[in-house]
Amino acid sequence: MKRREIGIGVVGGGYMGKAHSVALSAVGAVFDTALRPRLEMICTSTYERAAASAARLGFARSTGNWRDLVDNPRVEAVVIASPQNTHRAIAEGAFAAGKPVFCEKPLGQGLAESRAMASAAASAGIVNMVGFNYIRTPASQLAREILASGEIGDVVHFRGEHTEDFFADAEAPATWRSFGRANGTMGDLAPHMVNASAALVGPIRSLVADINTAVTSRPAADGADPVQVTNDDQGQLLCRFENGARGMLHFSRIAAGRKMGYAYEIVCSRGALRFDQEDQNALWLYEGAQPEARQGFKKILTGPAHPDYVNFCEGPGHGTGYQDQIIIEMRDFLSAIETGTSIWPTFEDGVYCNQVIEAAWMSHDAGRWIDLAEV
Repeated sequence: MKRREIGIGVVGGGYMGKAHSVALSAVGAVFDTALRPRLEMICTSTYERAAASAARLGFARSTGNWRDLVDNPRVEAVVIASPQNTHRAIAEGAFAAGKPVFCEKPLGQGLAESRAMASAAASAGIVNMVGFNYIRTPASQLAREILASGEIGDVVHFRGEHTEDFFADAEAPATWRSFGRANGTMGDLAPHMVNASAALVGPIRSLVADINTAVTSRPAADGADPVQVTNDDQGQLLCRFENGARGMLHFSRIAAGRKMGYAYEIVCSRGALRFDQEDQNALWLYEGAQPEARQGFKKILTGPAHPDYVNFCEGPGHGTGYQDQIIIEMRDFLSAIETGTSIWPTFEDGVYCNQVIEAAWMSHDAGRWIDLAEV
C-alpha cells in the first residue's frame, strides 16, 4: 500500500482534543491507513496551554488562535474538538480554505447554526464528518448488520437511553454545564442516542416530548450564594419512525448510579437485541425461531469476527475500549479524505440530530406531537 502523510490540525486540548490527538497518533498503525496523520498544529484557548498540549501530545507547533491553524498551509485537514459555540466559525473558515473537517457533536449550538454549517460544507464540496463515537463499537456495528440483514425481521419498537449521573448530587457546584440550553441534557447527551436510533432504525417522523430541570439551583463554584440552573436535567420522548416502528428515548444527567448509560433494546418481528455501553463488548440477541425450551437472550461477546475488532485485538472476549471508538472515527475520516467522499455521519446527519432536539423542545413547549417536517 502506498502511504503518504497528511498534516492535521486539532482545535481543542481538553477531553476530546486529547482523545482525537491520541487517535490520530495510533490510527495509521492500527488500520494501516494509506493516509498517515502528521500532528501539525494544536490550538487551545491560550498560547501557553497550546504550547503545553503540543509538547505533551506530539504536535509540531501550537497556537492560541484557531485562524492561525486553519490558514497554515501545512494543516491539510481540521479536527474540531472545542466548545460548540466555536464550531461554526472554525468549520466555515476551514471550508473556505478548502480543508476537510471533522467536528465533534453537537454540530452547532442549535438547528439554524447546524444548517448553516451543513450548507457551507455542501457549497464547498469538501469532505465533512460529525463525531458520534459510541455507535462505532464492534457490538453496535454488529447490531446494525443484524438489523440490515432482516434475520430477526422488521423493527417494531426501539427503546433507547443515554443516562449518566455526573449531576445526580444536588449539592454538586454549578459548572458551565448548568447554563444555556445547548449545554443541558438535551443538547449534550441526547444527540448520541438520537444518532443511534437513526443508525439502527431510521429517521423519526414525529414525536412528543417532556423535558424538565429537577435541580433548579446549585451552589456556586466559588462558594457564593446558590445560582439558578438555566437548562435541563432530563428529557423523554415518544416517537414514530418513518418505517412505522414506535419508540421511546430517555436522557438524563441525574440518573444515580449510571456512568455511561448509552443503552438500547430493539424489538423486531422475529427477535430482539439489547446493548448497554457499560458492557460495550457484549450484544444480547434473542432469536424467536428457537424451540421453546431454548428460547431466551444469548450473550454474544465481540471478537475478531466482528467489525473492526481484530485491528485492536486477536483474542475474542478481550474487548475494545472508549479510545478505540475514536480511532475508528479517525480511520473513517482519513478514508473519506482519501476518496474525496464523505462517510456517515456527515454534517447533514448532525443537522438531523439537531432537528430532532428542536422538535422535542417545540413539543415540550406546545404540549403536542410534532412532525419533523414542521421543524
